[in-house]
Amino acid sequence: MQLGEGRGGGALARDGTSEDDVFPPPPSLPSLPLQRAGRHVTSTTTRMLLMLFWSAGPDGQRPRDGEALPEPRAAVAQAVARGGREAHENPEFVKIVEVGPRDGLQNEKEIVPTEVKIQLIDKLSDTGLSVVEATSFVSSKWVPQMADHTAVLQGIQKSPNVRYPVLTPNMQGFQNALAAGATEVAVFGSASETFSRKNINCSIDESMLRFEEVINAAKDRQIPVRGYVSCALGCPHEGHIDPSKVTEVAKRLYELGCYEVSLGDTIGVGTPGSMAKMLLSVMQEVPCSALAVHCHDTYGQALANILTALQMGVCVVDSAVAGLGGCPYAQGSSGNVSTEDVLYMLHGMGIQTGVDLSKVIKAGDFICNALNRKTNSRVAQARGTLL
Repeated sequence: MQLGEGRGGGALARDGTSEDDVFPPPPSLPSLPLQRAGRHVTSTTTRMLLMLFWSAGPDGQRPRDGEALPEPRAAVAQAVARGGREAHENPEFVKIVEVGPRDGLQNEKEIVPTEVKIQLIDKLSDTGLSVVEATSFVSSKWVPQMADHTAVLQGIQKSPNVRYPVLTPNMQGFQNALAAGATEVAVFGSASETFSRKNINCSIDESMLRFEEVINAAKDRQIPVRGYVSCALGCPHEGHIDPSKVTEVAKRLYELGCYEVSLGDTIGVGTPGSMAKMLLSVMQEVPCSALAVHCHDTYGQALANILTALQMGVCVVDSAVAGLGGCPYAQGSSGNVSTEDVLYMLHGMGIQTGVDLSKVIKAGDFICNALNRKTNSRVAQARGTLL
């Protein structure tokens, strides 16, 4: 069904039916008088998202028509309203953060030659991507694959139009990154206490003290810092993670000074429903414009989860060329969602990215040949079959 503009700004099919005609709201669902830019928040997607949160409430009851939303649900509804556009509308532009060279390669059992990593980053720099995460300044004892971080960062051909953030878990890593010429860094926390201890050997509270030191040092040098929250939709050790825990960590990172906070489904167990609930919670405390999503595709839900995030106002997506990746501290975690598949979906929706899909596919072919493996990108597989 091709959609146009219907009454009240709603989607209208060629046969004249509107979005609400095709997907009518449940009869018990009230029309919410939430004003945004002079319009009521009454889109089908918004109503569905609010129903998700209502159903998650302690009493399981939805308010009747004309009744005020109880707290904290009213705050959540307002968080959706603050998105700046109707929740069912797609963004005009989405920034892709390419994490393949770091998050994609860190879990490889065989050490990838430094020159291969450099060539991969250089090829990705030529695709139109504006952010390519280059490496991680962590201890080689814990992540041997990233032991060549300095050589990689200093060996790439840096494009003036591309940023190359690197992970720095502590001050030692930050100082090493600075010495290697890093101009942007990232810190990575967790919404799971157990995962935090197994991943970076400290509690969540202890990690925040480390991050505060790194972020303050970066501020002094005018170096931007990005934040990550692992296990945002599930933990390999604790299972379900309450959205309030994700919200707390994301808020702390944002308040410490991270310009952007990426919410990661580390083991790929999330669904559009759990993604919506988590984002509704986080958006109460962190502006949507400062959020990104980082989805693994273990259960084949990554694209659906990304679409949900886009419809809720998120405009930044992490992905890895050829679907590389996994987490060395999360058993069973499969690769990141592939950059190729994300681009294909976004471009098919008319969303601009500034990225050349064909060039990304070629970069994916390069690294897959170097690793002697098949790409995890369905788009790349299909294109290869058609060529």
